[in-house]
Amino acid sequence: MTVTKAPIDRGRFSNKTVFIMAAIGSAVGLGNIWRFPYVAYEGGGGAFILPYLVALLVAGIPLLLLDYAIGHSQRGSAPLSFRRISRRLEWIGWWQVAICVVISVYYAAILAWAIQYTGFSFTQAWGDDPETFLFQDFLQAGEPGVTLEFVPAVLIPMVVLWAVTIVIMALGVQKGVGATSVIFIPVLLIAFGALVVQALSLPGALEGLQTLFQPDWAALAQPAVWASAFGQIFFSLSVGFGIMITYASYVGRKIDMTGSGFVVGFANSGFELLCGIGVFSALGFLAQASGLGVADVVADGIGLAFVAFPAIISQAPLGALLGVLFFVSLVLAGFTSLVSILEVVISAVRDKLELGRVQATLVVTVPLAIISILLFSTTSGVYVLDIADYFINRFGILLAALVAMVAVAWGVRKVPWFAEHMSRYGSIRLGGWWKALVMVVTPIALVIMLVQETITAITVPYEGYPAWMLGLFGWGVAGAAIVAGVLLSFTRWKATTPMEAPEADEEVIR
Repeated sequence: MTVTKAPIDRGRFSNKTVFIMAAIGSAVGLGNIWRFPYVAYEGGGGAFILPYLVALLVAGIPLLLLDYAIGHSQRGSAPLSFRRISRRLEWIGWWQVAICVVISVYYAAILAWAIQYTGFSFTQAWGDDPETFLFQDFLQAGEPGVTLEFVPAVLIPMVVLWAVTIVIMALGVQKGVGATSVIFIPVLLIAFGALVVQALSLPGALEGLQTLFQPDWAALAQPAVWASAFGQIFFSLSVGFGIMITYASYVGRKIDMTGSGFVVGFANSGFELLCGIGVFSALGFLAQASGLGVADVVADGIGLAFVAFPAIISQAPLGALLGVLFFVSLVLAGFTSLVSILEVVISAVRDKLELGRVQATLVVTVPLAIISILLFSTTSGVYVLDIADYFINRFGILLAALVAMVAVAWGVRKVPWFAEHMSRYGSIRLGGWWKALVMVVTPIALVIMLVQETITAITVPYEGYPAWMLGLFGWGVAGAAIVAGVLLSFTRWKATTPMEAPEADEEVIR
């Protein structure tokens, strides 16, 4: 008598609301808070809203719905879903997993910084020179290079963060991933909403908003502005690197996936607009208090979060409250994104090795935590982080999204089938408009962006870093993700793993 092993219990979101909250939690991350306001300002202020909306509607949401279609129809992690579509495409799924591995190890470091800066907000530990404090006193960064000199102020919160993360991931899809988003996203909205209210009450806030929203219509004639709009949408929606494929695989068969996609897309963009209002109101205050123009204090990324905002906190009324609201918002937004990134890896390992939830979580997160701590809690961590983030976003996420779209649309010609699948229970039918966008418009937009980014990266060494660091942690990491994807696709699946998507929705909620 032959005993057939039952498929593993992959877990499942309990309802559509939990799925939407988890998807929003993944999309809403650090980039919304510290990247969008600057990109909008550089792209023509109020005029930037036009290319931004065009990018959302013709590229962001269509690609989001394609990710949904792949995961929801194939009922697997990114590698298993692509494998079920075609044996030739499995490597794309593993490539996306490798991208998530890279992002997860440095993302945790930024959250550790934000945790520490939440406490610093009470004492204004950065003093009169936040930039010197960040790089010399806090991160203890010397010349660009690689060291194993640990920074206790970063090491301790990273260890705590990873411990908490491991527990949450071990709890499973519903009790861990889903519950985290259901709790954190409303708290994030309350915290950041309060920050916006306080920022709007600061002297100079209106000047900041005028700087952000004053339309520069001439900017619309610049191709670079449109490219930055498309780039912002791709970076902020968490599309193209396995997250939404994985999340969609945990949703019931009869859920309205198309309507959910539009809700997530517009919720993400709405939060970005809120971030722009809050950030530029605060920058307007900083400019007035410093006797400078708003253009002189505008920053993005690490410079905005850990240099400009501490300067604002030091001078603003109720600065400690403003600081706590800002850095807690960073932690909440970043943590829900980190959870979604790790879920891609854990889900893939579970599907491939047929492991239990706790076992797979430990197999994935413990090694990643060790690598993360060894690389990014050192005096060289900020440089490695900056390089890896720049290259994996452009030559990892964007390139993987392009390859996946072309492979699905033109390699195996599955787009019409996916359109029918999504339209079966969707409130918005995916007709010829969606097929044209996914098969033609969005790939062309991605090609244009990638060509521009490649030319820039080759001709202008990023931030003037040494060539060996750009080669190792930039081009090397991005290339290694592709190689890892190809090699992992040659490993065998368990004999009990079905290579066809299950027709019935048999996953058990947990």
